[in-house]
Amino acid sequence: MSLQAYALLRAQMIRVEYMKLHPVIHEEEKQHLERLCKEHQEIFSQLQRSCINMHQKKQHLKEMYRELMEMCHKPDVELLQDLGDIMARSESVLLHMPQPVNPELTAGPITGLVHRLNRFRVEISFNYEVSNHNISLFEDVRSWMCRPEREGGSVNSDRPDYFAAWGAQGFSSGKHYWELDVDDSWDWALGVCKDSQIRKNGTMITSVDIFLLLCVKVNHHFRLLTSSPMFAHYVEKPLGRVGVFLDFESGSLSFLNVAKNSLIWRYPAGSLNFPVRPVFYTGHR
Repeated sequence: MSLQAYALLRAQMIRVEYMKLHPVIHEEEKQHLERLCKEHQEIFSQLQRSCINMHQKKQHLKEMYRELMEMCHKPDVELLQDLGDIMARSESVLLHMPQPVNPELTAGPITGLVHRLNRFRVEISFNYEVSNHNISLFEDVRSWMCRPEREGGSVNSDRPDYFAAWGAQGFSSGKHYWELDVDDSWDWALGVCKDSQIRKNGTMITSVDIFLLLCVKVNHHFRLLTSSPMFAHYVEKPLGRVGVFLDFESGSLSFLNVAKNSLIWRYPAGSLNFPVRPVFYTGHR
């Protein structure tokens, strides 16, 4: 999904959340959406300029390559005479490579969001915690992100120790809200899944029975994604606690950045129509 489409989808989700709150904050909603639109336009402009710079740099490198190949066929005396100029130009080209643009939208606060959901707060205890070096979830996600047709790089081989935990209690009706601390984690994933998914071997990123917010480290950057289907997000990584709101009345699931009092992602109504259990995967340095 493009940045423009993502920004429009995010604006729609934010409008839905504001509709649930008191009318006196309509002015805040207007300012929030205007800030989102402005931020998206600025990032989009940066990406356009970066694409132009990359194209120009590509042309310069092609020209430099052609000149170097022609030099290979010159006599040694001419080669030595031209070498200093060519090397200086090569260094100049390489020193001014375009820097990547981080297409990350700010997590804007929504007044009263976490306070409203705290009415449905439940305490979650996790059982069946399993230490496992072979949990493939995060490696599967990194591989998905680094496919040839996607931007990225090589999969990070410096893997932390992973563990998985499942909630002792399942849910099939009502509204439920809980929070999990992810501050010390390298990679993490949290959400809900169908009981049949628990301890199932193989990849989970293509399953329609598991709804996760994931944070994975690829090289030196962190990216947020959601599953069902796999979807990369253009929003900043939450620090501290992440809130999970399960609403069986609408059949939706929401993830919140608690520290910023902001919405990360909300699954559309009707996404969940079966009993689920909380899940938590994490990796520590």
